[in-house]
Amino acid sequence: MERRHAGTFESLLDPRRRLVRAAAESLSSADGRWAIVSTSITALIAGSIAWLAAGTAIPTGQQGYEQPRSRILMPYELFQRLVAQTRGTDYAIVAPLGSITSAPAKQILPPATPLDESLAAENDQDNSASGEQPGIDTRDVTLERGDTLPVALVSAGATPQDAEAAVIALAKVFSPRQIKAGQVLQLTFAPTPPPKTVARIIYTPATQSAAQRDAAAQAADTQGPGRLLSVSFSPTIEHDVTITRGADDRFSGQDAYKKLEAHYHRVSAKIDSSLYLAAMQAGIPARVVVQLIHMFSYEVDFQRDIKPGDSFDLYYNYYYTPDGKPAKEGEIAYAAMHLLGRTVALYRYQPKDEDTPDYFDAHGQSAKSMLMKTPVDGARISSGFGMRFHPILGYSRMHKGVDFAVPTGTPVMAAGAGVIQTAHWENGYGNFVLLNHGSGYATAYAHLSRFGPGIHPGSHVRQGQVIAYSGETGMATGPHLHYEIRIDGQQVNPTTVKVARGRILFGNAMRDFEINRIHVDSQIAALPLEGKLADTATDLRAGN
Repeated sequence: MERRHAGTFESLLDPRRRLVRAAAESLSSADGRWAIVSTSITALIAGSIAWLAAGTAIPTGQQGYEQPRSRILMPYELFQRLVAQTRGTDYAIVAPLGSITSAPAKQILPPATPLDESLAAENDQDNSASGEQPGIDTRDVTLERGDTLPVALVSAGATPQDAEAAVIALAKVFSPRQIKAGQVLQLTFAPTPPPKTVARIIYTPATQSAAQRDAAAQAADTQGPGRLLSVSFSPTIEHDVTITRGADDRFSGQDAYKKLEAHYHRVSAKIDSSLYLAAMQAGIPARVVVQLIHMFSYEVDFQRDIKPGDSFDLYYNYYYTPDGKPAKEGEIAYAAMHLLGRTVALYRYQPKDEDTPDYFDAHGQSAKSMLMKTPVDGARISSGFGMRFHPILGYSRMHKGVDFAVPTGTPVMAAGAGVIQTAHWENGYGNFVLLNHGSGYATAYAHLSRFGPGIHPGSHVRQGQVIAYSGETGMATGPHLHYEIRIDGQQVNPTTVKVARGRILFGNAMRDFEINRIHVDSQIAALPLEGKLADTATDLRAGN
């Protein structure tokens, strides 16, 4: 190497040697080594900060550069659709002008549920846990006179289409024409599901008046009860009719009959004033009491024959629903009146050649006679047959009938089967009915407030049918019924006249009756006596 070049090389190598000697000296001591480490860390941090600052600097001199776009909120439902298009990924990145990009999902999650639907589902779960049906609206509607079933359903909030479909379904199991005024209908509605929207915006023009805004708000808040789910009613206590909307949104009708159970009651009571009052105090249902009076109305004069201290025995059945509620009265199988010096006992029996059952005494003699002694219930004789002082005319004259003191409007029954001969106004008799029973027998009814339905000359009536209602028309000083029995046109005393009795059983009919009578007697003997039903059978009268 030339001398001139060696001097240059030495000049370059000499600083390096000095750095090496300085480094060696620094590394030879602990303070020197710590200074090197701290200096390196400081340089690294400074370099990182400079690199980050350079990355966030706004570029200059580039053509077509645009400011960053503002963030835009996207409807949640649209976001769901976009997520669905990404084939079930965990997340999606949506750029304002770009396309949807997705990252591979480690697991597939179900589509997200809108917040309002999630809250509604949570509320439904809470209601289900508490046993309540969420949103179900139940209403009771009473069918008014003159209303039809479709009109009643629409008035309650059902749509005309639902009302028509429900009536069509009902007609397949039950005639809508049999639904009477006063029938209570139970309707259930479900709320109409709200539209799946994120928000509802109501725009009110500035020029709209306050009254118009209030009316619009009231109209928005006033909504119907929703979709009709079911209609149910009970024509009778043992008959239930239901119309329900199925999963296919169609209505179907069902009618179900409850199996009623018959329970027998054996009652005995003493008569202090009247048979009716004594029976009601014993807790016997009113309709059973009426049956009891009809049974003995041919044989017993309730005004003259019954005295304080007399008594009666009664054996009858009553029907109950499976849950123990009283449904309806049955029939009297046996009854006996213990009057002063005699006993009248009657058994229910239907001969094979008869369409309806009848009551017979122990010897097979029918309790019915051709004419009833008392054509009104619970009546007392206010004036008997014979001479009397007329309260209006002011002198004595023959009273050719019997007056029964009863309130105005008391039903008057036909004393026997026959044909209506007269039904009109008859001077002092007021409203008057003359009933022809044949074989020269007729009965007359006067001072009536009105005639029964379908009663006119030529009408055929059966024994016990209501033909009129008591009153005080004509020459009368108070409400009562004037009753006459005429034989060949002549008035006779109704309390003493002898009329033809009913049929007498004999042969096979008498043998069958004896078997039936012995069976009833054995049932009565096995059943404990209920001296008073008032404490346990008050609900029986409510069941009527």
